[in-house]
Amino acid sequence: MALSVSAVVISGRWFKHAYPGSPPLPEREPPPDNRWQRGDVVDALYLADSDETAWAEWYRHLAERMVPPLAQMPRELWTWRVRVEVADLSTAEQLAEVGLQPLPPSRASWPAYQRIGEQLAQDGWAGLIAPSAARPTGKTLCLFRDPNGVRGAHPVPPPHEVREPPPPPTGLRT
Repeated sequence: MALSVSAVVISGRWFKHAYPGSPPLPEREPPPDNRWQRGDVVDALYLADSDETAWAEWYRHLAERMVPPLAQMPRELWTWRVRVEVADLSTAEQLAEVGLQPLPPSRASWPAYQRIGEQLAQDGWAGLIAPSAARPTGKTLCLFRDPNGVRGAHPVPPPHEVREPPPPPTGLRT
């Protein structure tokens, strides 16, 4: 049964960090698991509403794996131009409507979110918008991949090279 969620059109510039020299939408085999999907079910591109949110998500990812930030430098920060209709899970109320709590930063919470994300992908949604688990004032955009890439998002070259980790953003949760 399809989930009952509201749609919202997302447009503007969104951000993603990547290893230097990698394509902005790399082919990954096998695709990784993330908060809103398991790679063996559907792959996805995750974008952040600001560079601060992108870095907060990066710091959260590293902290959970106990990897020092300098071990993952340098990085490239890509800007993406987005115009796409997605499922709106951007508030605690909208998360509750599909049976989810506000996003904790831990991977241990992923299975419940993955079930919802995978159902949305199966229902034909291009993706979803949700609060950032690492920076509650920020938003993340999960766009489901198909053989043609992702709907409604295009990288804007060139990326910005970052050689030193920026200071952790205000409000960071790990």
